[in-house]
Amino acid sequence: MEQRGTLPEIAREFLRLGFVAYGGAAAHIAMMEERFVRQRAWVTRERFVDLVGAVNLLPGPSSTELAIYLGEIRGGVPGLITAGACFILPAAVLVVALAWAYLRFGAVPQMAGLLFGIKPVVVALMAQAIWNLSRTALKSAALAILAVCVVALAAWGIHALLLLIGAGILWMIIGAGRSLARTRAAVVGMIGTGAAGAGGAIGAVPVFLYFAKIGAVLFGSGYVLLAVLRADLVAKLHWLSDAQLLDAIAVSQATPGPFFTVATFIGYILAGWRGAALATLGMFLPAFVYVGATAGFLPKLRKLPVAGAFLDGVNAAAVALMAYVGGQFARASLVNAPAVVLAIVSAVLVFRYKINSAWLVLGGAIAGIFLHALGII
Repeated sequence: MEQRGTLPEIAREFLRLGFVAYGGAAAHIAMMEERFVRQRAWVTRERFVDLVGAVNLLPGPSSTELAIYLGEIRGGVPGLITAGACFILPAAVLVVALAWAYLRFGAVPQMAGLLFGIKPVVVALMAQAIWNLSRTALKSAALAILAVCVVALAAWGIHALLLLIGAGILWMIIGAGRSLARTRAAVVGMIGTGAAGAGGAIGAVPVFLYFAKIGAVLFGSGYVLLAVLRADLVAKLHWLSDAQLLDAIAVSQATPGPFFTVATFIGYILAGWRGAALATLGMFLPAFVYVGATAGFLPKLRKLPVAGAFLDGVNAAAVALMAYVGGQFARASLVNAPAVVLAIVSAVLVFRYKINSAWLVLGGAIAGIFLHALGII
């Protein structure tokens, strides 16, 4: 049984993580594995892999839900609330500050150097986490084959949720995994476009209701979120222009923490401080509800043989999808020789010397700013 901690301890850990968690959900999961499995031993690696599989099956921001799960394990319901709020808070505050500057000065502050230096570090951190988690999730050659098939199907364009559930059911049915069935399925859109548009100024309450709906039913990555936001807020409701949505995306990528704080920026643009607060609340509130409803159920599920086999399949697929996303991120990040050098140095530091991820992210940011100032990038 995991040891309980104090609320100040939980708050400190997730505030710290919220300030350095760049790179998206897969990178956040890598940082949590480093901190809460290997350094602090809050949970075992097997339990952590189960949590990763579970959050991939829930709607909403997966890395935030993982933080909420870890908070619940460490401190019960108060820990659940504390961990989630502290993980979200740094990004939300930074995004609001940038949204204020955006409206006041008409542009987003330039952060090209910062992002350039951080991204190669994130690639190294993701590689380490994928290596560690795969050793736990891929318990046999058959599970490794299953994971390879998931990567191939993801590259083919099959929806992540379908792959997760399909892998779990397949592994549950065939047990030893001696043969893999070929699955074909049509991906049904997970989001219906929401409330009807209204002329004139956008109130904070409609903003809250819209993002609460998105947080409650959105499956998939930030790329899915962007497609939904453009279809709803730009094309249908006309709340934003394409340029404003692109700026919101840029701000979310330039700040640490969950990418879903794009809602914070949009809320501020649409309805000021109240809009930012209510958009953030609407986007993340369902995650707290989902985790609170399932936290006590997940350990019992693992003990059931059939359900345990389902989780093994889901976990193998989750690690495979993390590897697939990591490969895409690396291809987009390692665009020139300085980026490759930063990634290699980071990999050596994290694999060989076990340097803390926070220091690596800080070092990468400083290196990126320095290289940008010199005109090298």
